[in-house]
Amino acid sequence: MLRAYKYALNPTPRQARFLDGHCGAARKAFNWGLARVKAVMDQRSAEASYGIPDQLLTPAISWSMYSLRKAWNRAKSDVAPWWAEYSKEAYASGLTQLATALKNWADSRKARRGGRSVGFPRFKSKRTAVRSCRLTTGVIRCDERYAVLPRIGRMRLHETPAPELLDGTARILAATIRFERGRWFVSFTVEQDTPVRAPDRPDAVVGVDLGIKSLAVMAEPDGEPHTVPNLKHLDTSLRKLGKLSRRVSRRVGPDRRTGRVPSNRWKRANGQRNRVHHRVAYQRADALHKFTSAIAAEYGTVVVEDLNVAGMLKNKRLARRVGDAGFGEIRRQLAYKTEWNGGRLVVADRWFPSSKTCSGCGVVKAKLLLSERLYVCESCGLVMDRDENAARNLAALAVAASGAETLNGRGADQKTRATGQVAVKRLPGSPQHQTGTALPKAGSV
Repeated sequence: MLRAYKYALNPTPRQARFLDGHCGAARKAFNWGLARVKAVMDQRSAEASYGIPDQLLTPAISWSMYSLRKAWNRAKSDVAPWWAEYSKEAYASGLTQLATALKNWADSRKARRGGRSVGFPRFKSKRTAVRSCRLTTGVIRCDERYAVLPRIGRMRLHETPAPELLDGTARILAATIRFERGRWFVSFTVEQDTPVRAPDRPDAVVGVDLGIKSLAVMAEPDGEPHTVPNLKHLDTSLRKLGKLSRRVSRRVGPDRRTGRVPSNRWKRANGQRNRVHHRVAYQRADALHKFTSAIAAEYGTVVVEDLNVAGMLKNKRLARRVGDAGFGEIRRQLAYKTEWNGGRLVVADRWFPSSKTCSGCGVVKAKLLLSERLYVCESCGLVMDRDENAARNLAALAVAASGAETLNGRGADQKTRATGQVAVKRLPGSPQHQTGTALPKAGSV
């Protein structure tokens, strides 16, 4: 099984400059290769516009990583005379990224790739590009509190690495260095044999209804619901961030139009603000990992909804809180953690009416306002918190459809639909924040 271990680095100033240089070398190779490919494409397009036959056009060039690397080796002495200062893997990393980006663009144009359409690669700016570099050959290992990387040498880690990296039971395939949140990190991609694990309760099914007021409401088909509070890490730091942002705005900052460089006071204030943002991100990541790990280790089947997170982020009233909760990250973590622990993740259909369905008798309400926090069933008289009711319906959905799903490419079960129910978008003419229910199909009871 392939796994990754990520650690923060504590490099010396010289090592930090060397890391930055490797990332700059990767960016240089990426931009060089992109300029070469783009020049040939533009030339062929211009020749075709003049009516030149296809067989007489400028020959096309290959986009594969191997072709790009061979061309780079021929031209590197001219385009980058300093190339010998850094590892050859740095340049290969940039060319690999370019080859992948071009392939994704070509596949997206030909409808061979799912998801959103992919645009043509753009040049990487030294100012805005993410500083990263992948190393796959040479000496890559961990020694106690140190990481050893090719050409870079021995760098101190912020924490002791996992025992698997020290005793050799995990074979290191690659190391990726990356600068994010104000510090350097290294990620080791390893191949290791992991023991077959099973959840503490393999037959247990839990429905997880994500929300903003509470991060999640978990319920089993016949058990008591459990509410996971939303810690709202960003909200708790908004006052401090606002104060620091006002301080930054009063300092003399950079201006690319006039070439003005930032003052030292601006740099200090901006660094203080960034540290608060970084701390919020670390707190959120730590809380989400603990939450998803606990679920995957206990339950054999976990059911979540297929939330339209991208659409929710377009709502200016909810965007900040939805982003702070991390709905998409929760589902991503549950997908691989349930697989690691021998469980499964079931993703309910996006239009499954989990909130409008009565968990007691199964009757589906025609309309349910978002402001209604209590679910009141007019058929059986059930009164329950709407999130708890939704979590119970999600758990019941997996029980009803158990054994009918197969794993998809993401490691989660295929989306399931409720038998005999049709969920639709808001019907034309329905008031805002309400949803309509489709009429029964012809011949149905």
